[in-house]
Parts: sequence; C-alpha cells; structure tokens
Amino acid sequence: MAVGTELLLGQIADTNSAWLGEHLATNGVASHFHQAVGDNHDRIVLALRTALARSDGVITCGGLGPTQDDITRDAIAEVMGVELVRNQAIVDLIAGFFEARGRAMTANNARQADVPQGAAVIPQVVGTAPGLICPIGNKVIYAVPGVPYEMTEMFERAILPDLRARMAEAGEEGAIASRVLRTWGASESGLAEALQDRIDALDAPGDVTLAFLASGIEGIKVRITAKARTLEDVSSLLDKEETEVRRAIDDRLGDIVFGVDDESMEVAVAQRLIARGLSFGVAESLTGGLIASRLVNVPGASAWFRGGVVAYDARVKFAVLGVPEGPVVTEAAAAAMAEGAARVTGADVGLGITGVAGPEEQEGVAAGTVFVGLSLPGQPAQTRELRVPGDRERVRQYGAISALDLLRRTLDASTA
Repeated sequence: MAVGTELLLGQIADTNSAWLGEHLATNGVASHFHQAVGDNHDRIVLALRTALARSDGVITCGGLGPTQDDITRDAIAEVMGVELVRNQAIVDLIAGFFEARGRAMTANNARQADVPQGAAVIPQVVGTAPGLICPIGNKVIYAVPGVPYEMTEMFERAILPDLRARMAEAGEEGAIASRVLRTWGASESGLAEALQDRIDALDAPGDVTLAFLASGIEGIKVRITAKARTLEDVSSLLDKEETEVRRAIDDRLGDIVFGVDDESMEVAVAQRLIARGLSFGVAESLTGGLIASRLVNVPGASAWFRGGVVAYDARVKFAVLGVPEGPVVTEAAAAAMAEGAARVTGADVGLGITGVAGPEEQEGVAAGTVFVGLSLPGQPAQTRELRVPGDRERVRQYGAISALDLLRRTLDASTA
C-alpha cells in the first residue's frame, strides 16, 4: 500500500510497488493487491482494514516522516487498537543523525519515534524514520519509508526474513518467477486464441499461469509465471512452458517472438548481425532517426552499426543516397535508400524507410503507409509496404520497430 497524496495526483510515480511486487514474487510471496491512498487518516485506516481483510500481510510505504501529513503510524495504531508510545532511544538516534551533520534536530522529528504498542521497530541505517513490524493477530502490517533506497534496505534486512519465518511456520515456503516473451505483429486477441489450449491445460494445476501485456509500440508480451518450492524448480517449469508457448505461437502465428524479458527489438537485430558478422547502415525519412537512436541503445553497437542518414528532404535522398529523381514515397525509393545507406556508410546491410506519417496524404499515398527497403550482400534490394495505425507519432514509432522486425525476419530467412 503506497501512501501519499502526491501519488494520486500523478506528481511522482509509484516505483516502490513495482519493486516490491518483483521481489516478493522472487521469494515466493504472492502479491495479490496493490493500492495507493492519500494522506488522510480515515482513508488510510479504511485501506489498511480492507487490505487485512483480504491478505495475510500488508506492506505500507510512506507517511513515516516528521511532517503533519505523515500519519501512517497513527492509522496503524488505530487499526491495531493501541496507543502510540514515544521511543526515547529512537529520538536520541535521530538527534545524533542531525548532530553528525552539524545541524540541530527540530522538535517535529521526534514524531518519527512514535511506535504503536506491541510493534517492533526496524532501525534506520540510511535515514531518520524507522520502520515498523506490527502484528495483528496472525496477520502483520509492515511500515517502511517511501524513499526507495530506505524502503529496499529495510525490506531486505528486516521484512523479508520475517516473511520467510511466517511462511515457514505456515508451510508456504516457495519461489515465484516470471519470464516474458516479447512479440511483434499479432494482436492480443490473436495471441490469446493461439494460446487457448495452453491456458486451458494450465488452469487445473495452477503452478504455471499465462498473461498478456499490451505494451503499445513495443508489441504484446506473453508473461509466463511459475511457482514451486525452489527457484531451480521454477526455472524448470518456465523452460518447459516457454517451449510449449513458442511452439503454439509458431504453429498459429509464425515467427513473431523476438525476445525474452528485457530483450528489445534492436537487441534481437544486433544479435543476428553479430552472429553473421555483418555491419549495418540505415537511411531514414519517415522515422527521422528513430531507428538509429534505438540501435545505439544497444551496448557495443559501434562494433556493427556503421551509421545513418536522415534524408528527410527529397534533395538529400537524390544527392546523398543516389535515389533516382522522381517520387520519394515509393517502394522503389525505399530500395534505393537501402542501397544508398549501405554504400554511404560502408555497411554490409542497408535499410531504407520512407512513407507518410500524416495527418494528410502525400504524393497520393495515404497516411500510415510505410515503405521499407532492405539491401543484403549479394542480393537485389527487397521491399515491403506496411500499413500502420495511429497518429503521426505512432506511425513513426510503429514504422521504426516494424522495419527492424522485417530486418530480423529477413536475416533469419537468409540463413534458414
């Protein structure tokens, strides 16, 4: 549970919940609900009671500081049905923290030493506000500061060991992990239909699940999650299910899986170029440098990426890339741009992209039309016409990743 009105107003992003969800899962703790609540006593109390009604434990982040709106302790004390008691040892520690920096502690900082009766203190080692472990019957509330590095330190040092002890006592030790397959070129509904048999097969056992994550211009992700006694067992389950999912996707939708977990489309392209010992150059009109920008995000790109030409004006296409005089929003122009990119940059492989981002048509070509040209060693340039949806920015972004995906598939086919 993330506490702070600034979260509800969108002034800061709640990165703590994402971090906690990942690390809880790795340690076999199922995180069923995430919620955010503002700095309001009654609403925090309601949120805590709701969370305890549906979960065995709650981790609250934020609201433990010295100011008037830091009221998480007060809300927890009300839920526990106890009073807050000031811990003088904590007051002294906070005062020492300020003195070590040549500053005097203001009186309001002593509020951070107020502890609900019956709660255990998680001492601070990097800040001032201590954390709390608050038992409520056989359930528990953990309270940690909202500052990310303070939260993560307390989680690993105090919360995780306490959780493990509770899980062992309840006979629920285990591990949870996920693996994400990244796809491009299929809809979420198409993927769901292709994997329906796998979803049905997994429903009964319950130790492995599939989920679909729509990721905009990065495609659709298929997340495989497994739970088992050990991380080794989890890894084995993930390996087995990844094989089944890939087979089902390939059979129904073809080669649309381009990466795993954090492997982006540009990483997939880089891996193939490196494996084949090929260098690469690009000429961009429609995308205005987006493709080159993505490629240089890959560490070590200088080993295989020779460079790019942003040929937005037709005269640059003619003079620099050698595109024949005439219309420049055509497949023929894309092919000539690809050949020009390889020649100008001295690369083995060239890619050219042109088209109409919109909102109006150009040269009689509708907005959303993209032409991609590819030049591979010893082969005539090949082209592809694509139609991509969305406004001007989406057309450019979709065009960039679609062109890279076409290169990925072409490189695979050339060595199949």
